Amino acid sequence: MVLIFYNLALLTVLVAGAPWWLWRMVTTQKYREGLAERLGRVPHWLRSADGKPVIWLHAVSVGEVLAVSRLVQEIEAAFPGYRLCISTTTRTGQELARTRFGAARVFYCPLDLPWAVRAYLNALRPNMLILAETEFWPNLLNGCFRRNIPVAVVNARISDRSWPRYQMLRSLWRPILGQLRRVLAQSATDAERLIELGCEPAFVSVSGNLKFDVRAAQESEATSVLKILGSGTRVLVAGSTLEGEEAALLEVWPRMLAADPNLIMVLAPRHPERFTAVSAILAGSGASSVRRSEWKGKAVSAIPALRSGQVVLLDTIGELASVYSLAAVAFVGGSLVPSGGGHNPLEPAQFGVPIVMGPHYANFRAITEDLRTHNAIRIALREELAEVLIELLINRKEAEAMGVRARQVFEQQAGATARSIDALREVLQLPSVSPATASRLGRDDDRRDEDRT
Repeated sequence: MVLIFYNLALLTVLVAGAPWWLWRMVTTQKYREGLAERLGRVPHWLRSADGKPVIWLHAVSVGEVLAVSRLVQEIEAAFPGYRLCISTTTRTGQELARTRFGAARVFYCPLDLPWAVRAYLNALRPNMLILAETEFWPNLLNGCFRRNIPVAVVNARISDRSWPRYQMLRSLWRPILGQLRRVLAQSATDAERLIELGCEPAFVSVSGNLKFDVRAAQESEATSVLKILGSGTRVLVAGSTLEGEEAALLEVWPRMLAADPNLIMVLAPRHPERFTAVSAILAGSGASSVRRSEWKGKAVSAIPALRSGQVVLLDTIGELASVYSLAAVAFVGGSLVPSGGGHNPLEPAQFGVPIVMGPHYANFRAITEDLRTHNAIRIALREELAEVLIELLINRKEAEAMGVRARQVFEQQAGATARSIDALREVLQLPSVSPATASRLGRDDDRRDEDRT
């Protein structure tokens, strides 16, 4: 009965919103791309099965794709008899997933329409569906339950901002979430919330955050080029910025340069559709700037060296995590504006970089509070931003110590991938992992560490 009401409401929304969606598809590429797949046309490369049973992993966007990167590697190592297929929802997530995992097994997740979901379940016939974080779609989940396909959730969380909405719809979620086979929560708070929403307590456990296990295993091209072009300068990396934050940083940029004249800034907006707008903001600010995309296809020797005071607009996808390794100080965006909710401070933490964030970090509260407890991050209001950044730029000894503490927090929290693999093995009813393999999954991979920058 709940599902009937859900589908009626979904149909009403689709009909009422059709004019808007049609207009967006005409005017915006990201709404057109993958539309046929989303509506149920299964790509031919997914139909050409190799005879192996399928595990379907869904990661909605860039953040989730990054979070499951290590898990994907370990699933392939732990379950070699299975074929892993990966879906995303957003265009940016799709691009990154194809780059990281190979285009032949990456596809757009169908819209939560009964016929679209049915088409993919019939084509893939997965032995298990794995959802990253909290991508709960009633028709997709119901389709799996009717076919006795077990569903596991990894890196599960319910943010402070979304928790009230989930509580309002508890009657909808309870009969659905109660059928999940395994739920691996990021924190005890997340586990408690998921149980309150209807997940079976026996199938809920705290595995930790997969993002603590993610390493920038390969230096990005942008990092390599910046090392050469910015040789002799110090770098401020401002990552995952939202509207309003670039202006705030540029407003205090002259003060930072007065404190450290040898500084350059790498500015990485969160959303690719804002790259052009941010470029215009840079042009109007008077700061000398260059777009990272202008370097593509050029020999490094043909690119002018960066000068102190310049701003590099990182208008590419998937390179920010590695670029953080160059930072003297990192500002993690989405945190100065109330609607942002913050972004992942673990990306700079893994490199021992001192981190600054604004006060709005509800989406990454557990991680940020852990870093705050260890004095491994600074939280600054907009009016304090210049002062905090300048203090860390000038006081190099304190900045270095803070970065060391951030790296220690990152390392101490590792292990979620190993716990997730053990749980997924139980869901698939496979033999237990050997102690040697468990040890390998639980410790940092030395070969990956050698690749890190």
